[in-house]
Amino acid sequence: MTSIPKPEGARSLLAVVLAAGKGTRMRSDLPKVLHPIAGRPMLAHVLAAVAEAGAGRLAVVVEPGRDDVARVVAGFPGAETFPQAERLGTAHAVLAARRALAEGADDVVVAFGDTPLITPETYARLRAPLGHGAAVAVLAFEAQDPTGYGRVLVEDGRVAAIREEKDASEAERRVTLCNAGLMALSGSLALGLLERIGNANAAGEYYLPDAVALAVADGHRVAVVPVAEAEAQGVNDRVQLSAAEAAVQVVLRRRAMLAGATLIAPETAFFSHDTVLGRDVVVEPHVVFGPGVVVGDRCTIHAFSHLEQARLAAGVQIGPYARLRPGAVLEEGARIGNFVEVKNAAIRAGAKVNHLSYVGDAEVGEGANLGAGTITCNYDGVNKHRTVIGAGAFVGSNSALVAPVTVGAGAFVGSGSVITDDVPPGTLAIGRGRQVIKTGWAKPTKK
Repeated sequence: MTSIPKPEGARSLLAVVLAAGKGTRMRSDLPKVLHPIAGRPMLAHVLAAVAEAGAGRLAVVVEPGRDDVARVVAGFPGAETFPQAERLGTAHAVLAARRALAEGADDVVVAFGDTPLITPETYARLRAPLGHGAAVAVLAFEAQDPTGYGRVLVEDGRVAAIREEKDASEAERRVTLCNAGLMALSGSLALGLLERIGNANAAGEYYLPDAVALAVADGHRVAVVPVAEAEAQGVNDRVQLSAAEAAVQVVLRRRAMLAGATLIAPETAFFSHDTVLGRDVVVEPHVVFGPGVVVGDRCTIHAFSHLEQARLAAGVQIGPYARLRPGAVLEEGARIGNFVEVKNAAIRAGAKVNHLSYVGDAEVGEGANLGAGTITCNYDGVNKHRTVIGAGAFVGSNSALVAPVTVGAGAFVGSGSVITDDVPPGTLAIGRGRQVIKTGWAKPTKK
C-alpha cells in the first residue's frame, strides 16, 4: 500500500460523512450504506478510510431512528451520529452536523457513505491543499460520459464554480471534468460558507458544491484534486454494488498475492476486508473467506471451501468442500478433509477429520483421528453441549458422540457407535447392537 501523504503540521481533521439516504433504487429494507462489500458495510469502509487519513472526529449524518446504522458508527472511535430530519440537498445535510462544525477543526472533509472505493490516500490528498492556503478543495474526475454529473468549471486555470447539470448551459454541459461530490473545506471558513448557500436552482435544493462559487467570490483559492473515475463511483443500486464488490476483490486478491500467497485461480477467490493469509499459503479455486479469518504460513485451502471467523495455524490443510464456521481453531498440521464442517471447535496439532463429518462445540486432541461420518451431537433442542476427544484417540467411522461426553486420550470408539457415556483413556468403546444373522431371509434373485 502506498504511504498516505500528511498535511504539514499536526492539523486536526473533522470528517462529515453523509449516510442518511434511503437508497430506494436498492429495492431493499436494509439502508443502502449498510449493504456489505467484502464482508463489511459500505459505511464502515468509508469511516475506516477517513479515519486512516487522519480524521480524529467523525460526524455521521443519518436518518432518524436508524439504530442499525448507529451501531456501525459506534464501532469507530471519535464517531458520533447526527440525525437529518429533512432532505433539502447536500449542503443542508452537512449542516445537520452543525454542532461538530462549530466545535472547530483545522480541516473538514465531507464524505459520502455510498462511495466505498475512495482510499485513505485520496482523502489525504483531498485535504492536503488546505494546509497550503486553499479554502476549498474538490475531488474531480474526467468522465467518459459526463451526463448527470456536476461540472467543474475552470477559468484562467482557476476553479470558478461547480454547476449541476440541471442548471448548466449548453457550453458548460460539454465540460468533461466532473465533480465527484467529496469536498474539503478550511475549518475556519466551513460553517460560514455552508450557512450562506442558497437554494435558487432548478431543484430548489441547497447544494454543497455552491460553496466553491462563494469561496471564489470571497477571494479564496479553490483547489481541484484529481481522482480516477472508477474510484469515485458511488453505489446506488445492486448493479453498482456488484461492480464495487468486484473492484474491492481485485485489490484484496492482489494484496494477498503480493504478501506471499498463491491463488491458483485468483478471479474465483473471494476475500473479506480483514482476511489475513500467511506466507506460502495456497488457495485453490472457488474458495470464500468470510470475515475474521486468519490463515498461518504454509496452509493449503483446497477448492470449494468456505471459512468464516476461523483461525488456522501453520501447515493446516482443509477441503476440498470444507466449511469452517465461527470459532473454528485449527492448530499446526491439523487436517480437515472433504465435506467436513467445524464450528466453535479446537482441532489440536496433527489431528485429522478427513471425511464427511460434523464437529461442533468440541475439542479434538493432538494427533486424534475421526473416521468418516463422525458427528458430535451438540444440541439437545435447547442448549449446546461440549464434546472432548483426547490426544491420540481414534473414533471409528459413522459414530455419533452425544454431548456432553469425553473420549479419553488414546481411547478407541468402534465404528457405527453411539457414545452417550464418557470413554476412559486407553479403552475400547462399542455402542451398537450386536450383529445377528438370519438364514433363509435373502430374497431370491429374479431370473
